[in-house]
Amino acid sequence: MDATPRTTPRKSATFDDYSLSEIRRAAASGIYDIRGGGAKRKVPHFDDLLFLGASMSRYPLEGYREKCATDVWLGTRFAEKPIHLKIPITIAGMSFGSLSAQAKESLGRGASQVGTSTTTGDGGMTEEERQNSTILVYQLLPSRYGMNPDDLRRADAIEIVIGQGAKPGGGGMLLGQKISDRVAEMRTLPKGIDQRSACRHPDWTGPDDLEIKIQELREITDWQKPIYIKVGASRPYYDTALAIKSGADVVVLDGMQGGTAATQEVFIEHVGLPILGAIRPAVQALQDLGMHRKVQLIVSGGIRNGADAAKALALGADAVSIGTAALVAIGDNDPVLEEDYQKLGTTAGAYDDWHEGQDPAGINTQNPELSARLDPLLGAAGWPIIFPS
Repeated sequence: MDATPRTTPRKSATFDDYSLSEIRRAAASGIYDIRGGGAKRKVPHFDDLLFLGASMSRYPLEGYREKCATDVWLGTRFAEKPIHLKIPITIAGMSFGSLSAQAKESLGRGASQVGTSTTTGDGGMTEEERQNSTILVYQLLPSRYGMNPDDLRRADAIEIVIGQGAKPGGGGMLLGQKISDRVAEMRTLPKGIDQRSACRHPDWTGPDDLEIKIQELREITDWQKPIYIKVGASRPYYDTALAIKSGADVVVLDGMQGGTAATQEVFIEHVGLPILGAIRPAVQALQDLGMHRKVQLIVSGGIRNGADAAKALALGADAVSIGTAALVAIGDNDPVLEEDYQKLGTTAGAYDDWHEGQDPAGINTQNPELSARLDPLLGAAGWPIIFPS
C-alpha cells in the first residue's frame, strides 16, 4: 500500500466550475447564455462604506426636536408640475411584457401606499398600472413600443431611456413566449415571435438633437411634466453633463448591478460600472455646471435596503430607484417555491431566466395560470399569495 501523502486536488481560479459549465453549454448550444437578474460578480458596493455616527464633534439630532424630512421634489428645473415624493425611493421601470399585469398592479399599489412613484418600463402604459399608481413615470425607449401622445399626457413624468445599467449600449429582448395577445397589441408586434428592442433612439444622434426632442415632449405635455433622462453607468461625468445640456429636469443613473429581463450574460457581467463608482462623477458634473440639487439625480442598480439608499443620498444623489428588491418584496425567488424552481433546473434566490416566461411566482410571466398566483392586493402589502404547484 502506497503511504505517500497526496496533495489535495486544486481547481483553477480562472476556470472555476461555473466557467467550465458555461463553456460546455455554449459549445453545445452555439450561443451565449441569455438571462436576467443583473451582474452577479462581486464589485465595490455600499457595504464597503460606513457612516460616521454623531457623538461629540458632530452632535446628534434629536428626532423629537429637530425636523428630519424624507420627502423630495423631482423636476423643479423646468416642469410646471414637479413631482413631490414622500420618500426618496422610487420603483424602477419594468415593462408589462417582462412582468405580468398582476405584478405591475402590485408595484403601483405599493408605491402609492408609501407616497412614491412607479415607472412603466418599455412596452407602454397599462390601465392597471395607471389606475393604481398615484404617481406614474412613463418611459420613452428607442423601441417606441406602446408610445402615444395621450399616454404621455396621462403620465406624471416622462423618462427618456438612453441606456440601462445591466446593458448600457445594448437593446432589450422579449422572447416569443412572453408576447401574448395583449402584449402584441400594445407593442404592435406579431404574437409569439422573439423581439429585440433597438439600442439607440431613431430621433437623435447627440445632445443637440435630444434637446429638440425634449422640447417636443414639453410642447406635447404643455410643459407640465418633468423630463427624466436615464443612462447606464459607463461615462457618468460626461453623460450627466450632456443630459443637463439637453434640458433634462432629472438624471437617472443606473449601475451594472441593475436587473434586466434578458440579455447575454457576457454583457451583464462585463459592461458598465458599479453604481458606487458612478455616483460621485455624476455629482461632480452637476456641481461643475452649477446644477446640483437644481437638476435632481436618481441612482439605481443594486439598492437593497435603507442603508444603501442613505449612502447613495450621502454621496450626493437626491433619490434612489429599486427594481429587483421590489420584485423580491412581492414574491420573486421566494423559498416557498423551491420545488417549482428545482423543476426549472434552478433554485430560489438564483432564478434569473425571466425571459422564458415560466416564473412560478407569477411575476416575470405572461402565462395566465402562473400570473394568477400573484394577488395584486396582497403583493402590494408584501404578503403575496402563492400557490405552489
